[in-house]
Amino acid sequence: MDVAKIPQTPPRQSATFDPHTLAEIRRAAATGIYDIRGAGTKRALPHFDDLLFLGASISRYPLEGYREKCATDVWLGTRFAKKPIHLKIPVTIAGMSFGSLSAQAKEALGRGAGAAGTSTTTGDGGMTPEERGQSRILVYQYLPSRYGMNPRDLRKADAIEVVIGQGAKPGGGGMLLGQKISDRVAAMRNLPKGIDQRSACRHPDWTGPDDLEIKIEELREITDWEKPIYVKVGATRPYYDVALAVKSGADVVVLDGMQGGTAATQDVFIEHVGIPILAAIRPAVQALQDLGMHRKVQLIVSGGVRNGADVAKALALGADAVAIGTAALVALGDNDPAFEEEYRKLGTTAGAYDDWQEGRDPAGITTQDPVLAARLDPVAAGRRLANYLAVLTLEAQTIARACGKSHVHNLEPEDLVALTIEAAAMARVPLAGTGWIPGQGNF
Repeated sequence: MDVAKIPQTPPRQSATFDPHTLAEIRRAAATGIYDIRGAGTKRALPHFDDLLFLGASISRYPLEGYREKCATDVWLGTRFAKKPIHLKIPVTIAGMSFGSLSAQAKEALGRGAGAAGTSTTTGDGGMTPEERGQSRILVYQYLPSRYGMNPRDLRKADAIEVVIGQGAKPGGGGMLLGQKISDRVAAMRNLPKGIDQRSACRHPDWTGPDDLEIKIEELREITDWEKPIYVKVGATRPYYDVALAVKSGADVVVLDGMQGGTAATQDVFIEHVGIPILAAIRPAVQALQDLGMHRKVQLIVSGGVRNGADVAKALALGADAVAIGTAALVALGDNDPAFEEEYRKLGTTAGAYDDWQEGRDPAGITTQDPVLAARLDPVAAGRRLANYLAVLTLEAQTIARACGKSHVHNLEPEDLVALTIEAAAMARVPLAGTGWIPGQGNF
């Protein structure tokens, strides 16, 4: 037999030791340090795409989009606050700090959110005049670092968000590398310029939920009980964490899934800690229902929300609103293919750019370089964000009307089915074509 004529089997790469894994092993061996990056998880996870809506036909009556109203507004903080927040749409802007983002980007977020009738959030490091000046509704994040925190800014805010954890890194603190600690950032955070900043993973006066209750009382006293108090947790044990937040006196609970982004943290955190938001919503809602507090304490969910269908599905599962971060930055102009040549010079590509911690973003968004930051026009970027928020809202309304709902909050789990067993189990809705919810009944 002529060996040369025998068909050769092409080399087979390992699914466990794929090219990325091999490259990471070599990088770790060469440097002796773990990888730090921004953005969110890149692994495939069960998500909102694994759910479908059941539109109305004979058994349900749809609403006519051009003649019948479908409301989208939401009240937040109605439990205890003297001045609860009224949003026109159920989509808010998540906390992203000045430091991780440029001042122009923070201003643009405020402009876009304000035009759409919703809120934006400060993030770590304090409140900038640009952000407060352009945000009609501004939520002030109160983080373990306490960077930039002062009672004056607490009183200027419209709500306060006590951050216990973040979906991309639950149990871990934040990072802001030295190249982004500019003179202004250093002054706001009382840090030395150019030195890496690592935030604590827990509040300095925090040893458990009893301390959270005391902290919420302190914040209410500082703000004369006017401001709604949010508590934000990373999605890990949502039933117990939401229940404890409610028992501690929170007006609003923010639940952040692992698909949420971050300015900078260890890659191993982003990819291996926390659970998907799809798996977290129903236990959180169950906790609220068991306490008789569903819709009385509002639930905001975040982590990979991209379009109006995602918004509608989150609301159908029991959330009151969603928060967006990465998608908002893309709407401003981040990862724009127009900068592809410059992204390539950084060793990446527009769609994959996640080196936010390096501060070299050619779009001028995740940077403190004054030359790069000046590229972002806050007015134009804010207009793009407002357009995007309008589309999200219209898409969610379209779906709600198709399901016969006169308010997006009337969407419910009964309107959903799942495409996979995993999604059916996580969302607790039937597998499409069956009446079966894994673990809860028969085919």
